[in-house]
Amino acid sequence: MTVHFIGAGPGAPDLITVRGLRLIERCPVCLYAGSLVPEEIVKAAPADAKVMDTAPMHLDQIVEEMKKAHEAGQDVARVHSGDPSIYGAVAEQMRRLDALGIDYDVVPGVPAFAGAAARLKTELTLPEIAQTIIVTRTGMKASSMPEGEQLEVLGQSGATLAIHLSIRNLDYVRRALEPYYGADCPVVIAYRATWPDELYIRTTLAEMREKVREAKITRTALIFVGRVFGEVDFGESDLYNAEFSHVLRNRGKKKAG
Repeated sequence: MTVHFIGAGPGAPDLITVRGLRLIERCPVCLYAGSLVPEEIVKAAPADAKVMDTAPMHLDQIVEEMKKAHEAGQDVARVHSGDPSIYGAVAEQMRRLDALGIDYDVVPGVPAFAGAAARLKTELTLPEIAQTIIVTRTGMKASSMPEGEQLEVLGQSGATLAIHLSIRNLDYVRRALEPYYGADCPVVIAYRATWPDELYIRTTLAEMREKVREAKITRTALIFVGRVFGEVDFGESDLYNAEFSHVLRNRGKKKAG
């Protein structure tokens, strides 16, 4: 028996991996995050499967369902949104399973920032503009940030920022980043990326709060900050430069025939 932690992707049902979908199709137990996982994905579970929305459940109840499945010799599809490695709250579940001696594995998924970048047709790393992506969040009442991971520190990098779980903290985002990025720095608010009702707001650090208020967005949104958004004046990578040679392509080498 194995508990399979499966990343369902950012929203569009067809962005789940083949491996993840096949596991859901055969597992007799399916536990899923109902508010974030598309219903179409869960419908792929066997007709007689035990399917449970874990949104109203606490950790002990979720683990208890895994324990019951273990005792019955039934595999579990534990379906999370996005990729389980990013804000997935899977580590505490794994720790409980370790203590119980229950086997598990992880199937990666498309993270929200990657899904949103695809919809924006934007590369998050552009030559001479930004070569680093920082995936982070901000501290709120329920959870603070570890020392050294505040935006005032991360912002000094000038990297492309993908800020999760912070749409209600825009005043702080602006104050923390303006000294490093400037008030006119491009910002993209990605609301429910790849879902049917997705919305993308292109704005700036100075104007993002007002734009978000006008759109009445209060949750399920990602904040992108960086000069890569809308930038067209950047150098070209040497990867495909005709004058640049590497192990798979010799400079000036002609094709046979």
